Amino acid sequence: MKNSLIVKDNALINASYNLELTEQRLIMLAIINARESGQGITADSKLEIHASDYAKLFNVSIDASYKALREAVNNLFNRQFSYTAEYKRTGKTGVVRSRWVSRIFYVDDLALLEITFSPDVVPLVTRLEEHFTSYQAKQVAHLTSKYATRLYELLIAWREVGKVPTINIGEFRDRLGLLDDDYIAMSDFKKRVLEPSIKQINEHTDITVTYEQHKKGRLISGFSFRLKRKQQTKQAESKRDPDTGDLFTKMTDAQRHLFGHKLAHDARVQSEYSQLIGTGSYEAFAKLLADMLAEEKHFKTFYPLLIEHGFKK
Repeated sequence: MKNSLIVKDNALINASYNLELTEQRLIMLAIINARESGQGITADSKLEIHASDYAKLFNVSIDASYKALREAVNNLFNRQFSYTAEYKRTGKTGVVRSRWVSRIFYVDDLALLEITFSPDVVPLVTRLEEHFTSYQAKQVAHLTSKYATRLYELLIAWREVGKVPTINIGEFRDRLGLLDDDYIAMSDFKKRVLEPSIKQINEHTDITVTYEQHKKGRLISGFSFRLKRKQQTKQAESKRDPDTGDLFTKMTDAQRHLFGHKLAHDARVQSEYSQLIGTGSYEAFAKLLADMLAEEKHFKTFYPLLIEHGFKK
């Protein structure tokens, strides 16, 4: 489960919302469970989350998992978010405000939470349009700050470019989920939110991040970021299957994108992963497959087809 992909439309990545860490994690688990079930997600889907899955993925005690599920019954149901969308008739953009879930059901004796995403959320976590972001669940599993988790998502959307353009401080605070009276002083914001988040990301994820502050006059008006992927550790490489591990490590980014494109047009792949295509484009599907090829388990699954499509040792 830790190697499972979390896929979100960039409209949701860049949305403004305030979710506690446990609530962000429950949303991730719901997305993972729905995707791995192969049944997809609709506005009527009842997605199950078990306390044992939460404990395993995020490396917390079963008691902490029980507490997370119990608190979600009230808290997550009331959470809202907003994002920018286009009004199709005119092409004008506006702001959508919505709830995350339309229904929550909790069975204490089973340590089971059942949620139903709101109609506005469903297309943002299922349909592959031109712009979406995916990452492995394990990359955020050890982040213990809600701000670090949100910042990682905001940053990873720019991983192909390696840098994030300047974000206005007001917009940045909104995306991180800060309220108007949270850490108003810039020194507090940096000390309590920004720098601890970057420290956690650099220690526990697959990227390293630096930031630069930008000023208008004497006041800090925004931040920009640079990020780069960490090198694969030898210890991780030694755990790979000797029959496929070395091939896996030789796939460059260019190769992953090339063969992701080839697999996206393979009828067998389209049939097997039809729930991922949705109403999106083949280009978006190819991008997701390229991301999947960075994971050992998916590489092994696709290996016979990769050979057919010209991948060589």
